[in-house]
Amino acid sequence: MTYDDQKKTITTRRLLLRLFQTSDAEAVTKLCNNYNIYKNTLYLPYPYVKQDALSWMEHHLENFNANKSYEFAVTDKETGELYGAIALSHNQAFHHGEIAYWIGEEYWGHGYATEAAQAILQFAFNEKQYHKVFARYFQSNPASGRVLQKLGMKQEGIFKEHVIKENRYEDLVYYGIIHS
Repeated sequence: MTYDDQKKTITTRRLLLRLFQTSDAEAVTKLCNNYNIYKNTLYLPYPYVKQDALSWMEHHLENFNANKSYEFAVTDKETGELYGAIALSHNQAFHHGEIAYWIGEEYWGHGYATEAAQAILQFAFNEKQYHKVFARYFQSNPASGRVLQKLGMKQEGIFKEHVIKENRYEDLVYYGIIHS
C-alpha cells in the first residue's frame, strides 16, 4: 500500500483508491441502483438516482481535509474502472474509526473489497495513527463478515435486531482490530 498525501490516493497491487469526482456520478448510480447492494447496506437508498450520488459526494473533500472521514472510490489501477467505494470515519477523540464499503455486484468475488479494506486499515494505523478500527455488517450478509475476518478483525459482538431494513429487524455484527 502506498499513500500519496498530495493526491489523496492509495495504491495497492491492483487498485487505486482516490477521491470521488462528479464525473463518477453516472457510474456510481449504475452500481448502486441495485437491489442486492441496497439490501446489504445501511444507508443507500433504492432506487438510486444520479442526484443521490452527487449529494453523497458533495462533502467528501471537505470531510477528508477536516479529518472527519475519508471516502475513496475503489478503481482499477490500470483502467480507472470504478468498482465501488470504501470509507473510513475518524473519531479523533478516541483515535478510532469505522470502515464501510460497497462493491458493485458485477465485481463481487474478485477480492476487491478485501484488498481495498487492507489498504484502508494500513492507512488508518500508519498514516492516521488510529488505535482501533471497527466495522459492522448485517448478519444476513456473511460475505461482508469474511472480508473483515481476512483483515484479522475479531468479532466483538452482535447487536440483536438493532436496525430495521425492509420492515424487518436486522442483527448487526461488530468486528474490530486494535493496532499492535
